[in-house]
Amino acid sequence: MSPQIARVVDEPLSVAEHEDAVADKAAGAVVSFAGVVRDHDGGRSVTELEYVGHPTASDVITEIAAEFAARPGLHAVAVSHRVGMLGIGDVALACAVSASHRGEAFTACAELVDEVKKRLPIWKRQVFTDGEEEWVACP
Repeated sequence: MSPQIARVVDEPLSVAEHEDAVADKAAGAVVSFAGVVRDHDGGRSVTELEYVGHPTASDVITEIAAEFAARPGLHAVAVSHRVGMLGIGDVALACAVSASHRGEAFTACAELVDEVKKRLPIWKRQVFTDGEEEWVACP
């Protein structure tokens, strides 16, 4: 099976869209995740974030999603990462998986998030309230 959604985009993300994309009559569980921009990091207040993706980011997220979609017990996978300027509360990473059972769905969703964070070539620039900024490296 191929993933329902696997993309890197510069527009707002909807977790509900990802949940809808993985709906399956055989699924007893749908688990989703929203990685949301928070207002702090390392004890410092954050005002905004910018994500910058390498040109291969779309290929990498598609590859990761396909690996998960091929797992036995999973019915569908959807995952997106946002690039560009994001404000506090914006969704930076949205994903959902469906499976026959909740244990499989929870495990797969958590592992999908970890794998995206580990392998996706995206850099994060954080802007702090004091005007300083820092870049956080990707894999």
